[in-house]
Amino acid sequence: MKGRGVMIFWIILGLLIVGGFGWSIYAKTLPGKYDELAQCLKDKGATFYGAFWCPHCADQKKLFGKSIKYVDYIECSTPDRSGQTPLCMQEKIEGYPTWEFNGTKASGLFSLQELCSKSGCQLQ
Repeated sequence: MKGRGVMIFWIILGLLIVGGFGWSIYAKTLPGKYDELAQCLKDKGATFYGAFWCPHCADQKKLFGKSIKYVDYIECSTPDRSGQTPLCMQEKIEGYPTWEFNGTKASGLFSLQELCSKSGCQLQ
């Protein structure tokens, strides 16, 4: 009797683990909440310049959630954090995050609503 209870426990645990992995794979295929906004920003030529070590850039990315994959993001930091990539030096990026909208640059952490105002995109 005791062996049967242990076996049922392991079967249930196995099903929970497999179900958890299955859900995580399925969840990755679902659209992000801000996919349309991120795609609109990209379509309108908005560019987000940042650095992997920058906490404000991380916060900016978090606002988009998994929809960040549609944003035109340019990494400006060298891997060792000691300098800037040639593209960002050429673009005269002086702080992070920096957004560019139609040739105009603006630095700082922007809310999604502010990004909509600057780009003409809509938050849905």
